[in-house]
Amino acid sequence: MRRRDLIAATAVLSAVAPAALAEDAPAGGQSLSMPGVGLPIIAGGRLRNYVFVSLRLHLGGSATPETMRAKEAFLRDALVRAGHRTPFVVADDWTRIDTAALSASLMRSAVTIAGRGAVTRVEIVSQAPRRRTGVQTR
Repeated sequence: MRRRDLIAATAVLSAVAPAALAEDAPAGGQSLSMPGVGLPIIAGGRLRNYVFVSLRLHLGGSATPETMRAKEAFLRDALVRAGHRTPFVVADDWTRIDTAALSASLMRSAVTIAGRGAVTRVEIVSQAPRRRTGVQTR
């Protein structure tokens, strides 16, 4: 997949899907869905795969989906930058993301972008790898 196709697909998903996915929020509180974030899998200094992750941010305090939707692009950018800086790689599988590391990184970024208590929890809804192969030892 070419890089511009990846960018175009992300733009289309982020424009169309948040309004549709905001309706399936859990009954306990408000949430914001972030579909289609492409994160790299880098191992041995080489790009091995991309995993497309759909997230749900559980909101707390005075944060509403409308106010957080304006900050979604900043959260997405922080997540992609963190994914390139220190990849969320599972050591024995190039088709999955380390969910604990991803959640911790996004929670740290959410504090600086949206304020303390705006995001209470990050839920990884789905992971879809570009290539379906695992680790190849050479």
